[in-house]
Amino acid sequence: MKTVESTLNRRDFFGWSVGSLAAMASLAGCGSIGYGIGSSRWGQAPKQHFSVSLAQWSLHRTLRSGKMTHLDFPRVTREVYGLGAVEYVNSFFKDKANDTAYLTDLKKRCADHDIQNLLIMCDGEGRLGDPDAKARSQAVKNHHRWVDAAKFLGCHSIRVNAASAGSYDEQMKLAADGLSSLTEYGAAQGLNVIVENHGGLSSNGAWLAGVMKMVDQPRCGTLPDFGNFNLGGGKSYDRYLGVEQLMPYAKAVSAKSHAFDEKGNETATDYKKMMQIVMDAGYRGFVGIEFEGGGDEKAGILATRDLLYRINNEYSTSS
Repeated sequence: MKTVESTLNRRDFFGWSVGSLAAMASLAGCGSIGYGIGSSRWGQAPKQHFSVSLAQWSLHRTLRSGKMTHLDFPRVTREVYGLGAVEYVNSFFKDKANDTAYLTDLKKRCADHDIQNLLIMCDGEGRLGDPDAKARSQAVKNHHRWVDAAKFLGCHSIRVNAASAGSYDEQMKLAADGLSSLTEYGAAQGLNVIVENHGGLSSNGAWLAGVMKMVDQPRCGTLPDFGNFNLGGGKSYDRYLGVEQLMPYAKAVSAKSHAFDEKGNETATDYKKMMQIVMDAGYRGFVGIEFEGGGDEKAGILATRDLLYRINNEYSTSS
């Protein structure tokens, strides 16, 4: 299997790109194409069927090493990757949810680089489907500050987990209870609460779709991730079926990637097939790059971006 780095080293810099104007402009470092955000002072985006954003987790090793800070993320997203929308991870500014000065600084940096804030991915705040009623209620309250922060930053959603314990049916009811309560708080502020397939029963597409039906609130939805279908015990859920089951409730999509072949295709996921499922569901929003492979994060992000650009371009030329 070819790694991202070995593939890139053997290819001409522009030969690696998909050949579209947007990809070449950003690879050249000019950042003049606001791909995914329409007309702006950065230029006119080409015709597109979906938009591309950057999930902060793609840079988790760079952030944890101290080579860049959370506040650098908007600038890096624009200047290095030529993208105009971001998805945050709360663990990188865990103590700043209520820090108005910090959030104001972050918001200004986004404005300076014409960056749109989409959502905050929230982890480590307790189990929204905890069997203990008090613990479940506390988990809901723990997420309130992230709803508030997301509202301040102009996001449309917070992404949460649906962790629980018990039988299949018990966990569905418990997760639906916690999500319903949190969604009521989010809806009052015009925010969505969306659930990612993120381990345990949440990686079972049928189960998570069942939770959505049980909650039955327009502000509660899903964030289908292309790769998070590990059920544990060496078992996995069919990723294409899972995404298809979650797309009717999707308010965001996560393009998980790990490695690429010499043609620039992701080795674990057929992106063209997956994006067809996304498109067939009528989704026309942002698809977030979430590179989680080994090696150079920058190369992985660019490879994922270019693959999405290529697919978007194919849709445009065939329509």
